[in-house]
Order: sequence, then structure tokens, then C-alpha cells
Amino acid sequence: MQPQKNKIYYSSTFASRAINFFLNFTPHSGLPKNIQTMNPYETEEVKNIIIEFYKKYFDDNHNRILALGINPGRFGGGITGISFTDPIALEKYCGIKNSFDKKKEISSEFIYSFISKFGGTERFYSKYFISALYPLALIKDGLNYNYYDEKKLYKILKPAIVESIKAHIEFGTRTNLVICLGRKNGFYLKEINEENNFFEKIIVLDHPRYIMQYKRKAMNKYLKDYLQAFNNS
Repeated sequence: MQPQKNKIYYSSTFASRAINFFLNFTPHSGLPKNIQTMNPYETEEVKNIIIEFYKKYFDDNHNRILALGINPGRFGGGITGISFTDPIALEKYCGIKNSFDKKKEISSEFIYSFISKFGGTERFYSKYFISALYPLALIKDGLNYNYYDEKKLYKILKPAIVESIKAHIEFGTRTNLVICLGRKNGFYLKEINEENNFFEKIIVLDHPRYIMQYKRKAMNKYLKDYLQAFNNS
């Protein structure tokens, strides 16, 4: 039996298209042994948060530039359902209260430091949309895992990634360029783009997790890199 889909009765806006996609996303079956997905969209709290977040920032038909990460982390988007947004950022920066444990996720910490320097959430989300190539967190042996960490996993998930990119474009994101977060992520996005011709140009930046884990002392330098790339896009 197919899982029952969530029905959203909104006008056809960027927000409604995004809400329908995320709340109806079906996790992929047949993953390699010891790899699981986290699907936060099954819970009522996340469903309500998704609706509140997208109606707050995206309830229009403005075209936005898409920025794509790898796949959500288990302490950020894996909990809240919003890419690069941990429960702390969701409440502190987005003004959306939640009952989740208030644990930091380092990628979220970087992204919202950047968004603050950019001018805040209202200004940023009016121009950009941040998501991930694969929409769900991947976990192996209790730890974060990337869609490209093994060839078999990438091969299994690639069709879903392609369909996800198509859906994101249909939300109302531009195709003249895309911003890719993560150097290795950029390699795979470029491969997919060569096969499907989604975007005219790909701008690749270092991933927030890499920056915070290995280059934290140079965080201000990377924040400037992000500001320059986004402001010039």
C-alpha cells in the first residue's frame, strides 16, 4: 500500500510548492546495509513548522537563487526539516518556537552567522533558497553519512536527487546559476548537471561543516567568501 500523501490547500506559490514536495517526499527503500534515512516530515510538529516557515518567507512567486548542500545533518535539518537549520536557529533567527532539544549543529551555526551578516532572514530568504541534493538525513552506524560516501548509495539515490532538483526548479528557483555548498558535492552536482542541463553556471563554495570543523579560526574569511559569492550571484 502506498503511504497516504499530505494534502496542502494553498494557492500556487513558491511556499505551497515547497511544502507539498517536502511533506510528501518518500524515503528511498533498498539502501545499503546499516544506512538509514531520517524523515522528520512524518511528525506533526515538523509538518506545522514547515508550513509556518515557508508561509513566512516564501509565500509569493518571486524567483530565487538555489543553494544546495549535500544532505541534511542529524542535528539540523534532520530534526527540523529545514536545511542548515537546527532547533536553536529555527527559534532564534526564524522566530519559530519548537520543542526540540536545543542542540547546536555546526553547519547551521555557520549558515546563520552568514545570513545575519547578509542582512537577516527576511532579506536572505527573499533572494535565496537553501536546500540539499538529497532532502533527507542519511545515517550510518549512528553518524551522519553523505550520499556520495559510497558508489552504491549514490547510484541508488541519483534518480531521487535528479527528481528533487527538478522539483526545486519548479518551486521557482532560477536556472541561470546555482550555488553548491561543498567541493565534493560540487563534483557530483556538475556530473548531474552535465547529464540534465539544469543550470547554466555552478558556483562552488566550501561546505559549512568543513569550515567549522577544520577551518574555524578562519571563519571570518569564509564568511566573506560566502558574502561575496551570494552578493555577486
